[in-house]
Amino acid sequence: MQNNHNQVELFSSSPAFRQSFETGLARLLEQGGLNLFILVAANASFDQSLYACLRDRLGNTYRGLLANLQEAYAQGGSVNETDDDLLVFLKMAAIGLDALALTELRQAGSWEVQFNHLRSFRPMRNSQRPMTSIREPFDPQGFNFNKPFIQQESLWSGTLCGQVFDLYYNKYPFVDQHCLLVPAREECLPQYHIDDMHAFVWSLMQMLSPALPGLHIAYNALGAFASVNHLHFQLFVRDQALPVESENWVHNGGRDSYPVDCSCYEEPTSAWQAIEQLHNSNQAYNLLYTPRGMYCMPRKKQGEFQLAAWSNGFSWYELCGGMITFNRQDYASLQADQICADLSLARLEEA
Repeated sequence: MQNNHNQVELFSSSPAFRQSFETGLARLLEQGGLNLFILVAANASFDQSLYACLRDRLGNTYRGLLANLQEAYAQGGSVNETDDDLLVFLKMAAIGLDALALTELRQAGSWEVQFNHLRSFRPMRNSQRPMTSIREPFDPQGFNFNKPFIQQESLWSGTLCGQVFDLYYNKYPFVDQHCLLVPAREECLPQYHIDDMHAFVWSLMQMLSPALPGLHIAYNALGAFASVNHLHFQLFVRDQALPVESENWVHNGGRDSYPVDCSCYEEPTSAWQAIEQLHNSNQAYNLLYTPRGMYCMPRKKQGEFQLAAWSNGFSWYELCGGMITFNRQDYASLQADQICADLSLARLEEA
């Protein structure tokens, strides 16, 4: 793990953050193992230039891992890898590394559409389970960020804005330089937002965004396709604004109605009051913290509406206007009117 000593270097500028992000991936690849290979391959396949830099090393690591598995299974032996990682790697092996498609992005009207091949191989965890409550106790036996193998995936660990937190690579990214921000990890907080963490995230945005102008931090409540019940946020840095940030929408002062409920808050107190109201009514929601403020999107819980056939779940990214597809046919055919119709199914019923 890295520590607070190098915080200035990591967060000092967008180029510095990218360099640390990419250097860390190369370091993880050298450590070996299916877990880290999949993480690096998924992050590299999201960025064509990064994939080009790591292609040869990825290929060498892939062939070595595949040979080890073939030898072990040919002898009736076992391997010290998780079932999830084995399944993903065997899916990759079924098509061959060279057939793995790099992530592609296109616009469909106001929306962003993505073809993310490797992400389609991942296990779904809790994100597919119908939910009736946005709060559940932390389960130490379930998947959480205190697991020893997760610590291998760390990009940075330290203290900023008075809060200890860990920053991990997202194993299956769907935005640029995609990380998981886990505050107070050892306190085992469930995925239920609290006032102190809201203030921390708001302060962190204000502190870091001048040097990292593309910084965003997102949040999925339980029931809003959060996949891990251990308090975490999704931090990423991208040059292009998300569709929800467009000036044409009513919530940004424009004329066009957004397909789901969305409000923008420019200061933290009113933003937290809105979140508290959602908690009091057991209402699922997604958040996006940006340099200009916070977007709040109350919505139906997973299991309360028919999910689009092209999607594995509507989390914060979909609610913010980005659509992940897992096959080329859906990627090529998905159009703006269909996206609006599918998103609107998550919209709350009128009172």
